[in-house]
Amino acid sequence: MSLFGNLFSSKPDYPAIDPSSTAASRIAEVKNQLGELAGQVKDPLEVIPTKHAAYVFIGKPPKRFGLAWIHDGKISGLNTLVEEHGLKPLEVEKVLDQLRDAYERNADVSRFCTTVQDRNVVVTPSAKLEKEVHEIIDKVVHH
Repeated sequence: MSLFGNLFSSKPDYPAIDPSSTAASRIAEVKNQLGELAGQVKDPLEVIPTKHAAYVFIGKPPKRFGLAWIHDGKISGLNTLVEEHGLKPLEVEKVLDQLRDAYERNADVSRFCTTVQDRNVVVTPSAKLEKEVHEIIDKVVHH
């Protein structure tokens, strides 16, 4: 695969997720909200499925990205942290730096693809990345 092939291809070069896997069943639990998110943003989505929830990197991590999470049937994101927890721009930047570091530390984990709302979505079933992202967000929420 060439560098340019990777940069300009719209379809990820990941194997399809096994429909009988735990990750696939976790994606199914949040499929409605994931579909809603896919309809709201045009950027690529990368989902880290968790038990009854999911973290979603939006954009092209580790460079330019945002983060949303689906929990209790709701979609929240970094804007939620600003609105509900009064995060300042500098604090948001710090959270993004921590998320970037976590993403880069887990760059070698297996990734798969699935389709949501006719869009290719990357699925990253990684307990380690899930734990790191959860701890970063949890620190802000329970600050």
